[in-house]
Amino acid sequence: MARIALGIEYDGTEFRGWQTQQPGVRTVQECLEGALSKVANHPVAVVCAGRTDAGVHGTGQVVHFDSEAEREMKSWIMGGNTNLPYDITIRWATPVSDEFHARFSAVSRRYRYVIYNHARPPALYRNQVTWNHRPLNVDAMRSAAAMLEGSHDFTSYRSVHCQAKSADKTLHSLKVFEHGKVIVIEAHANAFLMHMVRNMAGVLMTIGAGKRPPEWAAQVLEAKDRRAGAATAHPYGLYLVEIEYPEAFCLPREPLGPLWLPDRLDESNAP
Repeated sequence: MARIALGIEYDGTEFRGWQTQQPGVRTVQECLEGALSKVANHPVAVVCAGRTDAGVHGTGQVVHFDSEAEREMKSWIMGGNTNLPYDITIRWATPVSDEFHARFSAVSRRYRYVIYNHARPPALYRNQVTWNHRPLNVDAMRSAAAMLEGSHDFTSYRSVHCQAKSADKTLHSLKVFEHGKVIVIEAHANAFLMHMVRNMAGVLMTIGAGKRPPEWAAQVLEAKDRRAGAATAHPYGLYLVEIEYPEAFCLPREPLGPLWLPDRLDESNAP
């Protein structure tokens, strides 16, 4: 048996999330396993780095699977993509050791939440961004975001349905970038709780709209009560863009995405 790691990109608009559910419910995992099983000529089960919710996109998802089929890496990529629907793409494939695990070997995850801040809604990217018609104060959002960085109990920022045993996570960075009319919230952490990024985005947009001061983000955190925060932001603008692993695994690296954003953003308010 050989272990293969894949980099996956998908548009989450028409999926009910990553994880396979009951028959008739369209999920990314079900479609991917079906395509790989055709290439392998035997059933394939994949393990992902991070499960995404309905409507959430992925540019940097990583999975692994085991197969007894002898295939070149390009066969997994080309054969898999041939059998995949239009909204999933295999970006890369590489052999890995049995010690590699897509979820448990990961040392951090990175998400981007993309907001189109304009008086009128977009037509072409309506399912790829969250539209906010209110002018948002980016400086206020940045001040609030800085208060959430570090190791904390993020109970106030997780879904009441979250099943994680602990709400303690380390948020390495939470940055707010401005790229023309697009505002990007980029969150980098050791791991994330259910709806954590979307709940942080909801708080930051409320602060950016002037409805609350920047200090409110820390007050919500200290409350350790989901009811203290803002409404959960829409899933459409959320992207899982990167899974980081120890360098020893030598995994390929692709631009973070989405494709129309720079790979690395900065806070210079680039037009």
